[in-house]
Amino acid sequence: MFKKVLIANRGEIAVRVMRTCRDMGVQSVAVYSEADATALHARYADEAYCIGPAPAAQSYLDGAKIIETALACGAKAIHPGYGFLSEQADFATACAEAGIVFIGPSPHALRVLGDKVQARLIAERAGAPSVPGSDGRVTPSEALALAPSIGYPLLIKAAAGGGGKGIRLVEDEGAFEASLRMAAAEALASFNDDGLYIERYLYPVRHIEVQVLADRFGNVVHLGERECSIQRRSQKLVEESPSAAVSPEQRAGLGAAAVAIAREAGYENAGTVEFLLDKHGDFYFIEANARLQVEHPVTELVTGLDLVREQLRIAAGEPLGFAQEDVAIRGSAIECRITAEDATAGFMPSLGVVGHVSEPSGPGVRVDSSLFEGMEVGPHYDSLVSKLVVWGADRTQALARLRRALDEYQVLGVKTTLPFHRALADDPNFIAGSIHTRYLDTWDAPAAGAGVSPDEALVIAALLSHERRGGGTANAGSAPRSGWKTAGREGAVNRYGGSSWRNTF
Repeated sequence: MFKKVLIANRGEIAVRVMRTCRDMGVQSVAVYSEADATALHARYADEAYCIGPAPAAQSYLDGAKIIETALACGAKAIHPGYGFLSEQADFATACAEAGIVFIGPSPHALRVLGDKVQARLIAERAGAPSVPGSDGRVTPSEALALAPSIGYPLLIKAAAGGGGKGIRLVEDEGAFEASLRMAAAEALASFNDDGLYIERYLYPVRHIEVQVLADRFGNVVHLGERECSIQRRSQKLVEESPSAAVSPEQRAGLGAAAVAIAREAGYENAGTVEFLLDKHGDFYFIEANARLQVEHPVTELVTGLDLVREQLRIAAGEPLGFAQEDVAIRGSAIECRITAEDATAGFMPSLGVVGHVSEPSGPGVRVDSSLFEGMEVGPHYDSLVSKLVVWGADRTQALARLRRALDEYQVLGVKTTLPFHRALADDPNFIAGSIHTRYLDTWDAPAAGAGVSPDEALVIAALLSHERRGGGTANAGSAPRSGWKTAGREGAVNRYGGSSWRNTF
């Protein structure tokens, strides 16, 4: 096992990887930008080094600087987390050339699975069904000629895409050319590659993904599925495992397809194979993510496995310590992505200083977070600040724990998506599992908040803190503190979400 690992990332995922390193007796090394000098991951690590100014291109995406730092501090391996350099084949190659282990798949697997067209061909060779569409990349003129045979509506997708970037839904021929131009421009800006392909648009569908683990000895297993259908503009907001819509027979089919695709790609380490499940119960391969996923904690909670530990073991050359028949799915887990965004204003990013944080706990509750009081939420990086994950013996208990944990969770000073998640957790269709990838497009959210302003909420938090420290009330001669008043103040803080809103997302 490695003695020291550099984590080439920031925020909650960097801290999460470091925690497993500490469990395993492995020293962790943080890298941070000038904007992250006081960030939680920089303070939690055993060692931390500044690698550049705030812009990611000059810090977290500077692969040469990160490798230089690893060599200087004696780290023999680099964990990329997700995002940033995690799926960059050139970075994985540079690590190998420098004698550093990249904790992830091979450069070859990164290249073939990072190109969505190549990934579709791999899935076809593995015998997994794909959504009908173009056989490969298409030029604008080829796309126009092919579109009628595929049929409208259809999707234009970036060949090198991911994370919902470079995707356009086209309802009819009249909007096709403009959508092609916009998709190509976004793909070029996001991935430095304007290649496109097209496929049939299926509706309604559920987004189902399968976690796989593979070692260098040919052992490949799947760890069940995750439901990722609660999305906004192809960005996942809530994930759970197992899916309420997947039968044992479908689970076996999805798992077998995911394992076959991983074998065909020569995959090693942790990865995710993603599918669409239509209303008839048929599934179709859409892409593979050659990295650890944001939503990996729900799989950890239902399997009892530490996926980062498995990543480190595989990267160190150890075989998987279990077979497919040893994998058991127990209970139900749900994850909410908490971002510094205002859901009432179209999920506009919320910048500022976090004035107060109170994270939930108790049975079945896990919080992977980068939040702390005094943390500055700036404009430079992704808005994800925390992941709230709950587990229950069944989905009903998991939902009850989710509602409790969301009510306990307090973040003041910046707006977050906590009110959105509280409203969703009470939604009858979500509770029943009757959802699809476009569910939020027409969702009419209930009132989500007590109408407390941020300034009022901060005052309430200060009063509560003062009283809990034994300071009593401002008037020394007043009557004893009322428990009912305190409970009311706590409720106001817990329910804070701005003015009441009814929105479509």
